[in-house]
Amino acid sequence: MKVKLIDLEKKEIKEIELPNQFDEKVRPDIIKKAVLALQANKRQVYGADLSAGKKTAVRVSKRRRDYRGSYGHGISRVPRKVLSRRGTRFNWQGAFAPGTVKGRRAHPPKTEKVWQQKINKKERKKAIRSALAATVDKEYVKERGHLIPDDYPFVIENKVENLKKTKDIKKILDALGFEKELNRLSKKSVRAGKGKRRGRKYKKKAGILIVVSDKCWLQKAVKNIPGIETAIINKLNAELLAPGTLPGRATIFTEAAIDKIARERLFM
Repeated sequence: MKVKLIDLEKKEIKEIELPNQFDEKVRPDIIKKAVLALQANKRQVYGADLSAGKKTAVRVSKRRRDYRGSYGHGISRVPRKVLSRRGTRFNWQGAFAPGTVKGRRAHPPKTEKVWQQKINKKERKKAIRSALAATVDKEYVKERGHLIPDDYPFVIENKVENLKKTKDIKKILDALGFEKELNRLSKKSVRAGKGKRRGRKYKKKAGILIVVSDKCWLQKAVKNIPGIETAIINKLNAELLAPGTLPGRATIFTEAAIDKIARERLFM
């Protein structure tokens, strides 16, 4: 597949041939499997306090004729928690057992649970190649909701990697035809549910991914533009290319990144 190589002002320099990695058949099922494995491996283990639902100072006896037991009182033998006492008379309530008020959970989350998922090396590489192929397919990119220019896809010259200012990058993206996309990304929505109380009130959309050949100034400058990310070509993964398991993220590659993926035969 041939694409245009353009400069920072969107003038065509020449046509270049994309490497074989972009010729892979798009397989949404394999992409989804790879993305879910990545997300599972990033999960932090969590579990309930071992003494949750059992924190009380007084122990109720289990002996039949003990004054501190519930036997002989004409009440069910549910484990009890003492609230107050006067002599041998107790004010208590059902507790400890699952299903009682303020009792423990029957099956609380445990830190021993293993969230990790494994995926074959060949399968993981195939998922990345498949996601790469989707990034240069207009139909997949539009289906994801990206607002792209008519001449997409294209490769940009290496000068873009040396840009240091956010305003310069915004100006170039506008010149490349991504003005509507930037407006779409600037709108944020409030998350539904309890997540808004846990430090993640707002949701932002995944926008353009700029793939570079190595560490550069561009990576820092892009951080202030919502939804736009950068990635080094040899550190690409399925989740970067297909956020939320949906293939077809709008992606801009630099010429050096394309040369590197072809020269080093990455993901093959």
